Amino acid sequence: MQISGRNKLFGEIVEIKLGGVVSEVTIQVGENQIAGVITTTSVENMELAIGDRVTALIKATEVSFIK
Repeated sequence: MQISGRNKLFGEIVEIKLGGVVSEVTIQVGENQIAGVITTTSVENMELAIGDRVTALIKATEVSFIK
C-alpha cells in the first residue's frame, strides 16, 4: 500500500471520547499526545480500544512551528 501522507506518528491509544457521529481519539507518542477526530463508525469498524498501537497519518498543507 502506498500513502501520500508524509507524517506518520506511531503511538498507543490512551483515550477515546465516543460521539454520535464523530469521536476523538488520543494517542501517546513519546512524551506527547496527539488527538484526532474520526467518525464513530470508523472507531467501531476498526475496533479501536485503549492500549491499541496505531499510526497517526497527518497530511496537512500548512505546519506552524513555535520556538
